[in-house]
Amino acid sequence: MMDFFKETIWFIPCYTLIGGIVALLWSPGIIRQTGSRPAGYVNLLMTSFAFLHSVIALYEIWDIPPQDIRFTWLQAADLTISFDIRVSAVSVGALVLITGLNVLSQLYAVGYLEMDWSWARFFALMGFFEAGMGGLALCNSLFFSYVYLEILTLGTYLLVGFWFAQPLVVSGARDAFWTKRVGDILLLMSVIALYPFSKTWNYTDLGIWAQTANVNPTFITILCFGLIAGPLAKCAQIPLQLWLDEAMEGPLPASILRNSIVVATGAYVLIQLQPVLALSPMASEAVLFIGSLTAVLASLIAIAQVDLKRILSYTVSAYMGLVFIAVGTNHPQTALLLIVVYAIAMALLYTSMGAIILNSITQDVTQLGGLWSSRPFCGIGLLVGMVALTSMPPFGGFWILSRLGMEVSTPLMVIVALVNCLTAFSLTRVFCLVFLGARKQMSMRSPEVLWAMIIPMMILMGYALHLPLIFDQFNLIGLNLNEGIVLTILTIIGIVSSAIIYGKKSSDSVVKSIPESIQKLFANDLYIQDIYKVTIIALVNFTAKVANWCDKYIVDGAVNLVGFTTLLGGQSLKYSTSGQSQLYIFSILLGLVFVALIFGLSM
Repeated sequence: MMDFFKETIWFIPCYTLIGGIVALLWSPGIIRQTGSRPAGYVNLLMTSFAFLHSVIALYEIWDIPPQDIRFTWLQAADLTISFDIRVSAVSVGALVLITGLNVLSQLYAVGYLEMDWSWARFFALMGFFEAGMGGLALCNSLFFSYVYLEILTLGTYLLVGFWFAQPLVVSGARDAFWTKRVGDILLLMSVIALYPFSKTWNYTDLGIWAQTANVNPTFITILCFGLIAGPLAKCAQIPLQLWLDEAMEGPLPASILRNSIVVATGAYVLIQLQPVLALSPMASEAVLFIGSLTAVLASLIAIAQVDLKRILSYTVSAYMGLVFIAVGTNHPQTALLLIVVYAIAMALLYTSMGAIILNSITQDVTQLGGLWSSRPFCGIGLLVGMVALTSMPPFGGFWILSRLGMEVSTPLMVIVALVNCLTAFSLTRVFCLVFLGARKQMSMRSPEVLWAMIIPMMILMGYALHLPLIFDQFNLIGLNLNEGIVLTILTIIGIVSSAIIYGKKSSDSVVKSIPESIQKLFANDLYIQDIYKVTIIALVNFTAKVANWCDKYIVDGAVNLVGFTTLLGGQSLKYSTSGQSQLYIFSILLGLVFVALIFGLSM
């Protein structure tokens, strides 16, 4: 019986795909009698089946060497495109993480969207979303990885634009889609350009090819930059990070899955492309630079925000920057473990803060306060998520961040420590402003949420607390005492300093002591959006105006001139159609004279 689960691992992404298709039966106009709630329950059941299948399969294949499954999809001339699947502990472990978090996200959605009328559409999209991520986890082909990333981009657009009647939702979905498209186009160009040299898109074969590849350094550097562009946009790294903040306009249960798993899919692809990226030292340096820059700046931007969603969004970008550092230093296993720690802790933070957003009039942390007595579950969830994400022993972040600090150089170790300290400071600030102090007008009425939202929070809290034991069971963690002590001290400094500043009423005076120009710089996202407006957007607008002028006065002008000439000629000739033969003969003679003159002048 157990062999069945091991041999049918490829079917796991199909569970939620089937659930999503079945959910469409409850769309308006098909099944009206029962309402749309059965669609949610069907998807929740199918996702649970996928999770159980993944867990059993992981237990069965943990000690077995990776297995490759290949289906030829297209073969023409010298082009062979195969659908490759790699069954390994990493890919099936990714399936466990994806399906488990999707089960909790959908259960959370049962409470969060209790009064929403379009359950069928939401849960169908969540099913397609998970199917895309599951397919990407098993995929062993760069070409089909790009296809799956496109599916996730489309899923992001549809889920962010779920409440399409709201203008901010429409603009947020549009911006998220087009920002990702910038990276996707460059990624597609590089994927196509790579094939003539490697003759394969299979990740395993690409690794073998990279060992003996003799490629022009300039070409491989440009190609690697294109391969980096797609994951850079997916992971919301600077300068393509703005979409993640606007994507929070969608339903928060979808944000839980997107901001904990989907943003990490770009890094997952980069990890598998590591042998190719190693061919260009400049590309690896670019990954390090982008990751380091984003990690530090996003952490500072998060501290300057007052909107709960924006704080968490920039925390996501900062942690993905740490994953980029692990990838750039060629430590793929550490990068994968960072993704696991990050996914569980970030999902916990979103479930706890989502409950606050749902039952509060505002999501401005400066207008909340004193919620600890009425919202203890959310407060505990925030605290556990914070210590799980940062280097606080004995939680998961402590072991993995210490491992990263041990593997990188001293300057990068400083960046890791700084980001860890700033993240602890930022999340402690949120806790103090939201849960401590006296109640404010906006937080006078903020009751606890439904059980369907509390249960996922408690389950995630349990996993976050026990994650080190899971790592230890599979021999995945180790510790260098020096790095661990340094990171822990900086975590405590970040927590204590934030508690001192924001746990008292003196926080306003501390904030005012910071120059207003610096405050505005980070509060306005380093003015990146304004820079886009005066550069890229201005260039696009100018190009559009030039194209419109050419189309109006040159292209349309030429067509209109031909039409006007034809019309004028027709109007002139209509006077010659009188029915008199002598007039027709006279017209023919005039034509002959005109032709003779033309030929005579040309000679």
